Amino acid sequence: MRIWTVHPRFLDAKGLVALWREGLLAKAVLEGKTKGYRKHPQLIRFRAHNRPLEVMCEYLRCVLAESQNRGYNFDATKLPSQASAVERIEESQGQLDYEWQHLLNKLGARDPGRFRRLSGIKYPEPHPLFTIVPGGIRSWENVSQQLIQTDA
Repeated sequence: MRIWTVHPRFLDAKGLVALWREGLLAKAVLEGKTKGYRKHPQLIRFRAHNRPLEVMCEYLRCVLAESQNRGYNFDATKLPSQASAVERIEESQGQLDYEWQHLLNKLGARDPGRFRRLSGIKYPEPHPLFTIVPGGIRSWENVSQQLIQTDA
């Protein structure tokens, strides 16, 4: 499960569909409707929110909007009809940077055109639910050493 910090507009078709599916799974976990994935580290920041289910639904609204911009037919009935005003989640710059490198790595393998268009971006826009604050990669992240860039 990957609940991206980067804005969904950067994802390729496969990534956006996977994010929708995995976001719906995360929503089901937060609703107590599944036994699997309950301790998944990607859910830590949502569980820490004072309204975890509502914040996940708002996260998914942005994913849904991106799918509609692309002409996809994601099922909007999977979300409550009314949007909720929720407090944004603070996420670290290091986490955003790490995920950006992770995404570029994936795109290099499966969508070279998108990779070329995005590879020059140094400061990717986060998903609108997140406020980016100083800090490193989150302790819950399953870090791939080959994705960590050094200044050396």
